[in-house]
Amino acid sequence: MRQVDLSKLPDVAAVSLLTLAFFSVARYGAFTRHEQTSSSVIWLIGWLTIVLHFTAFIFLPAQGFLGVAAMVIGTSSLAWAGILFMWASLPYRGQSSSYWLLLSLLATNTFYFFVLSIAPHGHWLLQPAAVLIGALPLLASISALRADRHPLRWTIAALYSALSVFLLVFENRPGIGPYLAVNAVLFTVYAGCCIHFWIAYRRATTGAFITVAGFFAWANVFTAAPLIDSFLPRVQIESEVWNLPKYVVAVGMILLLLEDQIEHNRFLALHDELTGLPNRRLFQDRLASALERARRSGSKAALLLIDLDRFKQVNDTIGHHAGDELLKHIAALFLGRVRRSDTVARTGGDEFSVILEEPVNRADAMSVARSLTHFLDAPIELGDQVVRIGASVGIAIYPEDGTDAESLSIAADLRMYDHKRSGTVRKHHSPAAKAIAQTYPLAD
Repeated sequence: MRQVDLSKLPDVAAVSLLTLAFFSVARYGAFTRHEQTSSSVIWLIGWLTIVLHFTAFIFLPAQGFLGVAAMVIGTSSLAWAGILFMWASLPYRGQSSSYWLLLSLLATNTFYFFVLSIAPHGHWLLQPAAVLIGALPLLASISALRADRHPLRWTIAALYSALSVFLLVFENRPGIGPYLAVNAVLFTVYAGCCIHFWIAYRRATTGAFITVAGFFAWANVFTAAPLIDSFLPRVQIESEVWNLPKYVVAVGMILLLLEDQIEHNRFLALHDELTGLPNRRLFQDRLASALERARRSGSKAALLLIDLDRFKQVNDTIGHHAGDELLKHIAALFLGRVRRSDTVARTGGDEFSVILEEPVNRADAMSVARSLTHFLDAPIELGDQVVRIGASVGIAIYPEDGTDAESLSIAADLRMYDHKRSGTVRKHHSPAAKAIAQTYPLAD
């Protein structure tokens, strides 16, 4: 009798190549974004378990321990992949309760397949295993009731509770009970994947459609196969047909990664990577649009140019990492001090620009400028360091100071440098200079 099934080797090779392609795309995304998204890492682990699934099934014909181990590992790894795909889609994945849910799913599925492989028909272990497969995920969801009530958590609990009932009813059916049980577990896993990806990727893109459709087809492989075996026993379908949804899902996931990278690149083309604020290109576009709206409505618009006074000293004395943290802190501070209809942009290394739209006048613009500089004059904590930076602000009002974006920017820029020069004179003669120097020794 054969000890190995070499017909599985092409499947191992095909899935391995798809996994390698997936890894290449995910790695490219990590390189372009300077970080690897946790979801893509989990997806990659899931595809590696699919490779393990096909590899284990090569030894399925073996007798004794090897054959049982191949069955347990092969079926369990197929379930592990789906569970990981589901878990990667959870928005609350970082919570500790999510890890308990993941462990409960992995443990109960593996234990059930182990019992199903070693226990004869009607063995008493089957019923406790069937109860556990529904009870543990439900308990994990109930225990996290106060922390999170996301519907996906209860979707998992409901799916596995229904699976537990099905297993208790059908797992001991003579002849077909174990067969139905295995297919029911795998159907539940991949139906869950279909639901999770449908909710997590509600966007009209090719990648989302192919992935969700692929998971739907993958789940229904485990309903179609038993039905065909029961009602159309003479119909023979090649294993490659049943494996086709796996490849569809792999292609869909690769497309999702590519779509995310394209969207990320589009974002970076118009936004500052460090702070997430609009960059100079988007700022110029928004300024032109704001002036056009003001021109049509006969209203005013204000432009504020804000230059940080002692930012270079932060980089030189504490380090560039501290400087980056300071810029992110200032960006968040500015965003919290203006209206949603206004625009805050990072237009230079240590320069920010603010567009204030209707209703606004010179007094309003000066009030906003005083508010922003007041917070920058106050001490700012960066880890165990305290710094004072201050800022110089130039204000220009449309249409008094300029009737187009260029003239308005020039007016604001000149006033900002006037403010900086006058601030330098005051700094050396003011009573606060000594206190500032003590807090920040290299402020000058």
